[in-house]
Amino acid sequence: MPKVKTNRVNYPEGWELIEPTLRDLQAKMREAENDPHDDKRKCEALWPIFKIAHQRSRYVFDLYHRRKEISKELYEFCLDQGYADRNLIAKWKKPGYERLCCLRCMQPRDHNFQTTCVCRVPKHLREEKVVECVHCGCGGCASGD
Repeated sequence: MPKVKTNRVNYPEGWELIEPTLRDLQAKMREAENDPHDDKRKCEALWPIFKIAHQRSRYVFDLYHRRKEISKELYEFCLDQGYADRNLIAKWKKPGYERLCCLRCMQPRDHNFQTTCVCRVPKHLREEKVVECVHCGCGGCASGD
């Protein structure tokens, strides 16, 4: 007999522990996506979405790498299902990128003079004191801060 395909996802053990937080973050994401952005600049409309995506990825990353509260199977499940950004987490594992806010801030092609974003500059080296990234609204994600 052929296998019957179902739409059900088999959740790994421990899913019920992290599901409420991920559902809350998913609800916040939907709210941010549906939020009217009439009085905001074009780039500012995406800032809450970037912030929630970072928060969700950081939550999964911390549970597995820092606190070691979830299994590798559950961690891989979260990455495969899109609950966390695999590429951003891969950068967090490298020295100098432990606090990276988004992947666009480290790509030189998206910035003037082919450099990284202003939020990647340590605070003590900045000329201006209050700086927000144009791409994601980050106030500073340099590892030395």
